[in-house]
Amino acid sequence: MLAVATELPAPARTASESELDQLAIRRAANGDPAASRQLVERYQHRVFALISRMLWRQGRATIEDIAQDTFLRVFQNLGKFEVQGPAKLSTWILTIAARRSIDELRRMRPVPTDDIRGTSPDRTDADMRRKQTIAAIEVAIADLSPELRAAFLLREYHDLEYTEIARSLGIELGTVKSRLARARTQLRERLAEVRDE
Repeated sequence: MLAVATELPAPARTASESELDQLAIRRAANGDPAASRQLVERYQHRVFALISRMLWRQGRATIEDIAQDTFLRVFQNLGKFEVQGPAKLSTWILTIAARRSIDELRRMRPVPTDDIRGTSPDRTDADMRRKQTIAAIEVAIADLSPELRAAFLLREYHDLEYTEIARSLGIELGTVKSRLARARTQLRERLAEVRDE
């Protein structure tokens, strides 16, 4: 199994980045080590970013396990991927990562949310407020149900189109719109509570 980077990247890669070419996909599906390594290197940051955002409360070991398992499943099923099909390879891979993350969230016990990350006393007030805001956003996203969280992250962090999210999560387009609306409403309400505290 190829090693997957486990450092959370700064921003996720943009959707406009080129996909792996058809020949490389075919070679990776046939077990070519160089093509397999190229696939992992091309998509590992996006996969790890999505899983980290979905499972950040579960700990680094769990995140790494789910990332590894995602790529294991990618390679097990790569021969079935339709290069000329409706989904890009990145969307197909993120689908696997999102579904594995949702499965893991359903399996795990909820973790209390009162543990907003602390800040160091030597930081400036503006820096502390910024850190507290980021922590509040992370907690608010983590408090979304797995289904809402997956739809929200695929749209807002990975810039997938609504139709791509529908295919990724195996749901109707109207359900995607509904989940995104509910996620945004819950996030606004939660963050308004934090501002009022």
